[in-house]
Amino acid sequence: MLPSEFDFNTALNQSPALVDFNAFTTNRMLKDTLHAYGADWAHPEAVKFGELMGSAAMQQAGALANKHLPQLHTHDRFGNRLDLVEFHPAYHELMALSIQAGVHSIPWTTDKYGGYLAHSVLSYLKQQVDEGVSCPLTMTFAVVPSLQINSTIAADWLPKVVSNEYDFRAIPWMEKNGVTFGMAMTEPQGGSDVRSNITTAVHVESGIYKITGRKWFCSAPMSDAFLVLAQAPKGLSCFLVPRFTRDGIKNKLYFQRLKDKLGNKSNASSEVEFHGAWGELIGEEGRGVASIMEMVRHTRLDCAIGSAATMHRAVAEAIHHCHYRQAFGKNLANQPLMRNVLADLALESIAATTLAMRIAKGFDDARHNEDAQHFIRIATAVGKFWNTKRAVLVLGEAMECLGGNGYVEESVMPRLYRDVPVNAIWEGSGNIQALDILRAMQKEPASLEALLQYLQKGLGSHGQLDRHLHKTISLLTSNPSEQQARIIAESVALAIQGVELIQVAPAPVAALFCDVRLSAHRSMTWGAFSETPVDLLEQAIHQAFERNE
Repeated sequence: MLPSEFDFNTALNQSPALVDFNAFTTNRMLKDTLHAYGADWAHPEAVKFGELMGSAAMQQAGALANKHLPQLHTHDRFGNRLDLVEFHPAYHELMALSIQAGVHSIPWTTDKYGGYLAHSVLSYLKQQVDEGVSCPLTMTFAVVPSLQINSTIAADWLPKVVSNEYDFRAIPWMEKNGVTFGMAMTEPQGGSDVRSNITTAVHVESGIYKITGRKWFCSAPMSDAFLVLAQAPKGLSCFLVPRFTRDGIKNKLYFQRLKDKLGNKSNASSEVEFHGAWGELIGEEGRGVASIMEMVRHTRLDCAIGSAATMHRAVAEAIHHCHYRQAFGKNLANQPLMRNVLADLALESIAATTLAMRIAKGFDDARHNEDAQHFIRIATAVGKFWNTKRAVLVLGEAMECLGGNGYVEESVMPRLYRDVPVNAIWEGSGNIQALDILRAMQKEPASLEALLQYLQKGLGSHGQLDRHLHKTISLLTSNPSEQQARIIAESVALAIQGVELIQVAPAPVAALFCDVRLSAHRSMTWGAFSETPVDLLEQAIHQAFERNE
């Protein structure tokens, strides 16, 4: 017989939800990099935005935006074309708050050093609430350099692009207070091989073309305009295709369906057809890849940032859970093997955050420094490759730390787990990034030289790091083959992480990273420490996530 005092309404030994915390101030590494890399002026806004993004209300908004999926309405009830995407109010709330905070605009509107760093920190904080709104925010941020290629287009569009007012009305862009941008590059037959695109652009008048064809993935179809690749008489070219033409008429782009994706659910991704759609040439005919790559290299930065952010959120959830959950007479966080795992995951999160923020710093430096321009040419692809790969592995282990509670949909972990692979695929998969690194080394020798100089400056601070740097430099200068491209990407990523952690992380944590990650005998599983002091493991954990007591 059950005891009469048994409480069926209360579950024991459960951790509270990780809500109402400051997502910025609890992340020591994020604070440290913002300070070390010279953008302290953004600290107050980061604190404010971190408090907002850690709130229970925003956590709920992220959940609602992903539960109530976007809906495509192709026609009205009378049969007229609409091509509208309907979103849950929570999605619009997240977009509005992010745009008001300047997530998309701050690098273009501030005159202070560190605009990219500020953007990256704000984007990192927002990403932990919802991956989906990152897509339109990132593309709106990243489209600016491509639009600047055409001064007429830039004059018309940029004031609305960098506006901090969210205006989701489906009306001509000229009448709006702010606009967002999407992108349509890939086609069914080609994917990443955009040179095989068969969508065509026929010249009509000066700078204006009629575009006919289809795109297999059109990101953020609710946007006010899109950058589109199409074959013009002189080759693959880049066009601005607005939802409404300059005379206020709905453009002839027709959305066929929304993709049913593994994750990234709150964001709409579509297939689209262009039936002689009005488009405006950006750059020169035949230079489409070069024109749109101005946008892509910025979105790749955000892929590295976003992966580090999702990784951090998962690790924070694991640390939080393990400090409350008890098993076998102790809190999980005090169980030696679990402490090992948490410290290892924390170390990975710290390194990913540092790598992403160092690339953001490189973008800031590149505005006035040619060597920095060459450095980020390779480093951006490296960061995109490495962080997106490591995030997938971290999510699996972090989910396991929560056990069954992390595997159910009421937890945020399944959503994070589904969301994280898209950053490895979007804007070029791992092979594309690795080959891009190799291509830059071979065709842009100044980029290789800038990277080599950076690595050489890192010598002399740690024995294990020195060995890895010498090995990496030897690899880079050995005329490597295409088959070695992934080895190069991994080696350079670890080298940058080691060099930067020595400079910006607490010395014991940086040394632990070098000893663990740069060893020739590093483990293939998480938490395989043998005699690492407990206080050092705890320091690594606190560097990643400093809990609210």
